[in-house]
Amino acid sequence: MIALKIIDVKDFMSKLLISDTFHRFMLSEATINTYNSFTIDGHINKEYYSKEELEEKNLLEQSMSYWETIQPYCFGLIKGKKTPLGFKIVFLLSPSNVEKLLNQTNIGLGVNDINGLFLNIKYNNNEVHCTTGTSLKLFTLDKSLENEWDMMVQKFLKSNEIAFEVI
Repeated sequence: MIALKIIDVKDFMSKLLISDTFHRFMLSEATINTYNSFTIDGHINKEYYSKEELEEKNLLEQSMSYWETIQPYCFGLIKGKKTPLGFKIVFLLSPSNVEKLLNQTNIGLGVNDINGLFLNIKYNNNEVHCTTGTSLKLFTLDKSLENEWDMMVQKFLKSNEIAFEVI
């Protein structure tokens, strides 16, 4: 796990809420505090859809919504003349990207051994902090996956020109 402080909050917020920078992350949960507190659970309620809709939207194998689906709703809650009191967004690396990460490394784990690779984004007091997290379905003292995920997040931020410092 690493903790990062985002240097340019305005640029980061634009990339988070307006651009497609984070679109391929899945949303685990979001809490936004403005005039009310809003909580979004990223799990898809498959009962809401017919089988045809699930097939049409490619949701049969998907358990959580991608950020690109939820982003407009979160932006609608945050935009305005006042900044939010705070928010927390928890992203989850998609299973296909977890598989890519495992294939690029020599980590002796499979996709089914991993509950999730998380990126927690917290906005409070005009500051943005990001922390990484890993959740495994098995016990191991090996921190290889955690270290690779930490490096991948930093590479992702750098490649998207998001300035940060490790804290």
